[in-house]
Amino acid sequence: MFPGESRGPVQQSGLDPGFRRGTKRMETLSINKAFEGIQGVYRHASATTGTDMTFSVFVPAHEEGERLPVVWYLSGLTCTHANVTEKGEYRAACAKHRLIFVAPDTSPRGAGVPDDSNGAYDFGLGAGFYVDATQDPWAANYRMWSYVTEELPELVRTNFPANLARQSILGHSMGGHGALTIGLSLPDRYKAVSAFAPIAAPSQVPWGQKALGNYLGSDKQAWRKHDAVALIEDGARLPELLVDQGEADQFLEQELRPDLLRKACAEAGIPLTLNLRPGYDHSYYFISTFMADHLAWHAERLA
Repeated sequence: MFPGESRGPVQQSGLDPGFRRGTKRMETLSINKAFEGIQGVYRHASATTGTDMTFSVFVPAHEEGERLPVVWYLSGLTCTHANVTEKGEYRAACAKHRLIFVAPDTSPRGAGVPDDSNGAYDFGLGAGFYVDATQDPWAANYRMWSYVTEELPELVRTNFPANLARQSILGHSMGGHGALTIGLSLPDRYKAVSAFAPIAAPSQVPWGQKALGNYLGSDKQAWRKHDAVALIEDGARLPELLVDQGEADQFLEQELRPDLLRKACAEAGIPLTLNLRPGYDHSYYFISTFMADHLAWHAERLA
């Protein structure tokens, strides 16, 4: 049933009945009905980043008291929660498979949050790289690893009908890097891990070298836990991986390097389904085309 249609407390926001709208803990920015579920956008004061953080959650229709599996989606460079929320075309599949879909921002934002001095798109605001920075001036706010793996899950568990014993993770580009590294680092937490056009080996490509060097410092050993290929080389394992990659992606050869992920998985014995899609680029036209396939794959493993 639709949250808010009548068995028990009204849930117009898709939140648990105990949620108090407008509290300091979390503010509802928008609510829209879609595919009989609720698409919401929310903001809260994050203790992890020291800033306000905005994220979106789609909650499919469900029975009162029911807890649903959760899919986390991590976005790429320059994005906020809004890119996938508006362009990702995930709601029909999430309604079909009864999956909660959570999309956080890609970095802290706000007055006083440091940015790249030249305003570059691949570092600073919109480019948190899903790490906890250790170098000044980034360390105070750029703590996206802890935000995505600790603070936001607790907020979602507390305020939404989420069953975090059944959760999975996927992402795109920089977010694909985040999904792979988080999944490889916390294999007992996530039942499925997949990615669209991930930055597979950031230690070996310009985007990753810039971000990891600035956020984590010059010790490349510290980078390895934020590099999917290096994690696999160092012994991290998953039951399987699903990756889709457009063959017309302008970043394929220099920044993404799925060939290195394929090699690492083969040597480690990790089953990797790597779909190379002719004619597709790096955009949300590509992601939206194959989003339903990924969510069906996640749903099978979350069942």
